Amino acid sequence: MDAQLSRVIEQVSKEKQIDREVIIEAIEGAMLQAAKRQFGLNRQIEAKYNLEIGEVELFEIKRVVDVVAEPDSEITLEQARREYDEEAEVGDEFLAKLPKPDGRIAAQAAKQAIIQKVRDAERELIYNEFKDRKGEIFSGIVQRFEKKNIIVNLGRTDAILPEKEQIPRERYRQGDRIRAYIFDVDLTAKGPQIVLSRTHPNLLIELFRQEVPEIYEGIVEVKAAVREPGGRAKIAVVSHDRDVDPVGACVGMRGTRVQSVVQELRGEKIDIIHYTPDPAEFVCRALAPAKVSKIILDEGDHEMEVIVPDDQLSLAIGKKGQNVTLASRLTGWRLDVRGESEADEEARRARASLTGIPGVSDVTAELLMQHGFKSAEEVAESDAESLAEVEGIGPDRVVGILEAARVHVEEKREREAEAEREAAALRAAEAQAALDSGEMIGVEGFATGSAVIGEDQAARDAVTGSKEEA
Repeated sequence: MDAQLSRVIEQVSKEKQIDREVIIEAIEGAMLQAAKRQFGLNRQIEAKYNLEIGEVELFEIKRVVDVVAEPDSEITLEQARREYDEEAEVGDEFLAKLPKPDGRIAAQAAKQAIIQKVRDAERELIYNEFKDRKGEIFSGIVQRFEKKNIIVNLGRTDAILPEKEQIPRERYRQGDRIRAYIFDVDLTAKGPQIVLSRTHPNLLIELFRQEVPEIYEGIVEVKAAVREPGGRAKIAVVSHDRDVDPVGACVGMRGTRVQSVVQELRGEKIDIIHYTPDPAEFVCRALAPAKVSKIILDEGDHEMEVIVPDDQLSLAIGKKGQNVTLASRLTGWRLDVRGESEADEEARRARASLTGIPGVSDVTAELLMQHGFKSAEEVAESDAESLAEVEGIGPDRVVGILEAARVHVEEKREREAEAEREAAALRAAEAQAALDSGEMIGVEGFATGSAVIGEDQAARDAVTGSKEEA
């Protein structure tokens, strides 16, 4: 083994790109374990690789003592001065060379150590390589299928494409080439685990980065991207150069750039939106292709009420709510989309409710509606501080409106309660009348039935008498 050890170390170091010192350290450790198994686990042994002779030498630590109690680890002062150093003193330590352990055992231990160290080093190299590539797009070959997960060969290692990270209705066969986003890289006991994704929004961003030079160079910036994998996606872009149209750059000449991305995502429709810091305008653009009539913004609840023409309502909502959902996720605002007729009807009801408060004119009702109040009940449940925030209503009117609203709502509730009591009484009277009518019908029916039974009995008696006389 020893004659070939140097060549083995050099060969493995070159082929596997592993530092030779790492391999030597592994061999030393293996030889040390082999020696301890042969000479004793409690003995203080060291293993050193001798580069000149290409061997691993074994040494045992000997301590100089006056009286030897442990012959394997102690020597007398006289012996130490004779064999090691003429100036040795009690307490000094020397290394005594040991014979080689059994050749077969040592060779097997060295082989296992090299194999294990190579395996560990390769895992670490692969992990270090791919952890720096997290967030990139990588191409691989479909290797096999484990349940519904796809194992992808990336060359030096395999990666996993979990079922939840696959685009719905997208199918692959063994040997197909696949491009995916490196979603996560983790070093486990079994080696590096590389998780791929075909559904992550960053896959969309990276595909555009590859197809659009302006994005790669930083002239056009992707502000946000959202996806319903396999269905639809929205991406918001902005240009840092006045002469560059961000949407046009992403679309490309005759749509070539965006079509390349669409083909890679198996026909996923992509809306490219020009980003603006104005939230209302951004929401309008995000709801494209639908046209927006009006937006009512509620910054406190981070919500917007979006009014669209009735014929645009289905377009704004999209198939299964897809368009409005993506727009909400892209902009970060909760969106309540309504048609104009529904909004007008709700506004009419709100205006009627608010003007029902004594002292509240049409103008005041409009001011309250613009501030989010939609009924007299909401005003009554409010407080003076909230009403004081409504522009156009002076502080001197706040208390009066609030008190009038509460009295109005209380009276309204009393009227509704009285009306409900009257309706309940009427229903009870109708039910009693129906019950009384039903009892009379039952008695008459019983009397009529008794008469018929009596007549039938008399007839049978008459027939019986005639037979007896005969």
